[in-house]
Amino acid sequence: MRIALFVTCLVDGLFPDVGKATVTLLERLGHEVVVPPRQTCCGQMHVNTGYAAQALPVVRNHVEAFAQADVIVTPSGSCAGSIRHQHAGVAREHGDAGLVAAVGEVARRTYELSEFLVDVLGVTDVGAYFPHRVTYHPTCHSLRVLGVGEKPLRLLRAVRGIDLVELPAAETCCGFGGTFALKNADTSTAMLADKMTAVLGTGARVLTAGDSSCLMHIGGGLSRLRSGVRTLHLAEILASTAEVGAR
Repeated sequence: MRIALFVTCLVDGLFPDVGKATVTLLERLGHEVVVPPRQTCCGQMHVNTGYAAQALPVVRNHVEAFAQADVIVTPSGSCAGSIRHQHAGVAREHGDAGLVAAVGEVARRTYELSEFLVDVLGVTDVGAYFPHRVTYHPTCHSLRVLGVGEKPLRLLRAVRGIDLVELPAAETCCGFGGTFALKNADTSTAMLADKMTAVLGTGARVLTAGDSSCLMHIGGGLSRLRSGVRTLHLAEILASTAEVGAR
């Protein structure tokens, strides 16, 4: 299968290893991965902060960048949620019927990584090896907008060597929420403190999730505490093998 990778802004700018891990994983499963060069932001930041008009050209560019792709995969529940649920609203609000139809086509072919692996490819054991104590945070968009449910956990449970422990109050928001963390810093910090307490209580040495944004937020807090707990995107764990661990 030929898969178009939507990298996302955060992965491209701050966490390139997540994009590399996604490519490594999909290629190991026997698929060709291409990265359409015209891609930019999905426009979620614009929509979430009330700038729908400014999001329109961003949405249009996204549709044109991925128009020829049969399957689009992104390592982000947040961005996949924007593509599948926000883009059509932006197009409708501006009375662009042609864009509404095009957005629908692209959205239909867009998958968050874990749902693509489980629902489309039908695999849970991707040949990963990760001998560490890990806990999983289900991000709000992947959980509530996309409804990925247990799919990431099913993939993690099949990883050889992993010690996967349940995160208390897992479905509670970490407090990031994009600009929410800036505009409501005190509330965000309190939510982060609760999430870090839960993570530290598991004894895990690694926290994983399907969104780099939430991992950035939680990871920053854990780093400031000098907790020794690191954050890794789900793709990075699934791309790990015994050979990688030996190097």
